[in-house]
Amino acid sequence: MENQIWMQPEDAARTLRAGGIVAIPTETVYGLAGDAFNELALAKIFNAKKRPTFDPLILHIASLADVEKVAREFPLKARMLAEKFWPGPLTLVLPKRESVPDLATSSLPSVAVRFPVHPLAQEIIRLAETPLAAPSANLFKHLSPTTAQHVAEQLAGRIDGIVDGGMCSVGVESTIVSFAQEEPRLLRPGAITLEMLQECIGEVIVAKSSSSPGSSMESPGMLDTHYQPRTPLLYKSTLNGNLPVKTARLAFGKQLGVLPPTLNLSESGNLIEATANLYAYMHQLDEGDYDLILVDEIPSEGLGRALNDRLRRASSKKFF
Repeated sequence: MENQIWMQPEDAARTLRAGGIVAIPTETVYGLAGDAFNELALAKIFNAKKRPTFDPLILHIASLADVEKVAREFPLKARMLAEKFWPGPLTLVLPKRESVPDLATSSLPSVAVRFPVHPLAQEIIRLAETPLAAPSANLFKHLSPTTAQHVAEQLAGRIDGIVDGGMCSVGVESTIVSFAQEEPRLLRPGAITLEMLQECIGEVIVAKSSSSPGSSMESPGMLDTHYQPRTPLLYKSTLNGNLPVKTARLAFGKQLGVLPPTLNLSESGNLIEATANLYAYMHQLDEGDYDLILVDEIPSEGLGRALNDRLRRASSKKFF
């Protein structure tokens, strides 16, 4: 890869203002950023990722006051969540302003908004002087990137640059809560857990995941097949025989398995550690000479909901 793809924040902001697209670090995963109000830049994002336009983008801002640039309403409970968890790994789906291009929202009347905590992300947004659309900086349905090198392996030659901000601290995509209807609904679990949301604003409905390719998705990350490595992955599988010789086991905690652990998300069973390691370890195993990746079961509580969500979507629907 040529050296000029690596950018400093000032160069990235200049490129973004000119309508280019640049991969930037956030605390969740690396995002592929473009000017949220520039339809050509938005089209470049969809093209670079090979992402269908029915899958809406998340717009990133650098202050709470910037919400009014993209949303026409800011319901009380949404504001309460923002004041509690922003900047951070939380996306709010709000009624959008007409100035937000339909391409950014898949023609929906709502817009997904996030205020990232990563200092480089905030700096680049401020320098670009505009909200940035920034879906994960990977090819559509492929593994999300948690390092700049992960981005380069998938998108080098397809984008204008990458800002290296080190390894992402959270490691999975943001929690998404929708206020497009009367009651708040959890559309995608993440590091801001259901329990944390409910402690702040009371009842939050857990929306059923739906996948209708060709129709506008309510938010990113709702496709049934997503976040997949090239190597087939099976999650919570009961297989105990007929495994390929080259099978890797991604373990969790002290569970016994049909194979010794190849890697362990967290030997102590710590869900925060496991979340931070998930995509990095999946990338590592995907680069190995394996025919199958088996993943241990993870408790579906707290952060475990986010891990289960990503692994369920990454799991192969057919193998044998």
